[in-house]
Amino acid sequence: MNASAEPADPADPACTELPTAARRGPVSHTVSRVARLHRIAAGKVLKRLGLYPGQEFVMMYLWDAGPVRQSELIKAVDLDPSTVTKMLQRLEQAGHVRRRPDPADRRAALVEATDTSCGLLAEVERAWGELEEQTLAGLDAAERAELARLLGRVEANLCTETADCPLEGRG
Repeated sequence: MNASAEPADPADPACTELPTAARRGPVSHTVSRVARLHRIAAGKVLKRLGLYPGQEFVMMYLWDAGPVRQSELIKAVDLDPSTVTKMLQRLEQAGHVRRRPDPADRRAALVEATDTSCGLLAEVERAWGELEEQTLAGLDAAERAELARLLGRVEANLCTETADCPLEGRG
């Protein structure tokens, strides 16, 4: 610890000292820590379903969109193509997705959720509800709504700074 560092404020919800280099970005530092911890917690919940983190987003997209070209899926989940290919291989082996040639363009592949993945849909919904409660424990309805509103603004701010905005196309 840097001798000149200020001690952590026990009233601070995070109750951690900021690294010296993060002092000009305490919110950014907290968002990064929260995102990391949320991903770890999501990983634990998803592991019980036989999923790896990120696979649930692939499945959510497929459940909502129906059959899509693999290239569209890659853009929608905003992951590296090789990562999505590996995810699809695992999901296909588990029986959750099927890939087939696109009748409109035999060079392209269509990806779709299988009928047997419907049970997984209900389990993912329950898992996300559990994760939501774990994440927001101790916050009342008004605080939860305010947090969602503020995080939406933060997301929009960050979105305007990226050329590859994940908010585009949302309805």
